[in-house]
Amino acid sequence: MSISLIDDHLQFGYHQNTKSKIDFHSHEKAEIYYFHGGKCNYLIGDEIHILSPGDLILMHGLTLHRPKIFEEDDYIRTTIHFDTSYFSQLLEPMGLERVLLPFTKIKSLRIHFEGKQKEELESYFRRIHQLKDNGDLLSVQRSQLLFIDLLAFIYPFCQNSLAKKRTHHSDKEKHVQRVITYIENHYHEEISLEFLEEQLHLSRFYLSKIFKEVTGVTIFTFYIKKELIKPRLN
Repeated sequence: MSISLIDDHLQFGYHQNTKSKIDFHSHEKAEIYYFHGGKCNYLIGDEIHILSPGDLILMHGLTLHRPKIFEEDDYIRTTIHFDTSYFSQLLEPMGLERVLLPFTKIKSLRIHFEGKQKEELESYFRRIHQLKDNGDLLSVQRSQLLFIDLLAFIYPFCQNSLAKKRTHHSDKEKHVQRVITYIENHYHEEISLEFLEEQLHLSRFYLSKIFKEVTGVTIFTFYIKKELIKPRLN
């Protein structure tokens, strides 16, 4: 499935399984990303998410992010990009502006859905997809209303998830997380592999190998992208 523009304020891509190389990037619109299945490591800022089916990621979009996909595995996801300022104007008269807080107050949040809640979440995506194919004005307006209902459905899950401490799946991923966190905090300084080796007490060769394996890019590439994009965020 390709990404479709419902209107200027809401972009929707349903159940996509296409694969293409996606570099670290940022964008103005907030994003809802849902992982249906396959295999993907998702990097957002200084965090690594090892995704499982049912994972939902909320992010404001300006934080540097990138999926690491695997050629031998499926990569099935639904994505929604939306204009928070536009929907804030719609939500204010209803007193529902708070449902946008996960996209404006934090850089990213991962929530895992299972069972009936997972089915309900996926039903929202299916119904929005069905409406967008109609192409008439009333369907566009109904899509916006359904999207607002989706935001209201997601919001209660955010409070509990913010309090949970995320764990990593392996020592290798923990080490890569340490590298990313260090670069995130010192991107404005001169950083070399030798320096990281000294700071993190791990071989530079090992760090280089596992970083590329987990993220899909070299440490140097990540560092350069962080230098180029970070000033936009301040």
